[in-house]
Amino acid sequence: MEFPIRINKYLRDKGLASRREADALVEAGQVFVNGKRAENGTKVNEKDDVTVKGIKKEYKYLAYYKPRDLPTQDLPGRKSVITEWKSKGLYPIGRLDKSSEGLLLLTNDGRFAKEVLSNSARWEKEYLVTVKEPLRVGVVRIFKEGMDTQSLGKLLPAKSRIVNDTKIQVILNEGKRHQIRVMFNELNYTIAALKRVRVGNIKIENLKPGETRPLHISL
Repeated sequence: MEFPIRINKYLRDKGLASRREADALVEAGQVFVNGKRAENGTKVNEKDDVTVKGIKKEYKYLAYYKPRDLPTQDLPGRKSVITEWKSKGLYPIGRLDKSSEGLLLLTNDGRFAKEVLSNSARWEKEYLVTVKEPLRVGVVRIFKEGMDTQSLGKLLPAKSRIVNDTKIQVILNEGKRHQIRVMFNELNYTIAALKRVRVGNIKIENLKPGETRPLHISL
């Protein structure tokens, strides 16, 4: 979803109503943006609070295994996670880059998305990273102290555990753009595979690429 966006298209993309139904809801005074009654033509920004009276929204939550080589965001002429799921009113929380795979959460609940994207330890993200070069023991200490990077600046401390000579488990409490790749590239490692296996207490478990599993979330 690209912002700013017209209110009727916003409601349609959220799965709340067709564009014609959305126009009728606005005309009836049932749609509010940041507590103010919306008008047809009102534009919504990403952080705006949109409420619709008279409609009880059914929130949905899915665990999804994003396959490798599938972009999370829209790209010209390329299928993405967004194009695959927005017709159902569901959107990914955050992103995994095209070359990465693994657990991605899908929802139509902005409250949940905001919570997961926070730096709260409750929603830490766990990755398995495979590199081409042998891992040095000192990598764990560097991550634990909070790595200084050229492109992202100072990072929060990250937990890690070396699994074998070329595989390491990394747990982050933040999600800066391409953070894992930046961390390893600046330590002169070449990433061969990057997989997210957990977000908070939600694990990828036995999902296969392209599969989903319903989640029961209480906020």
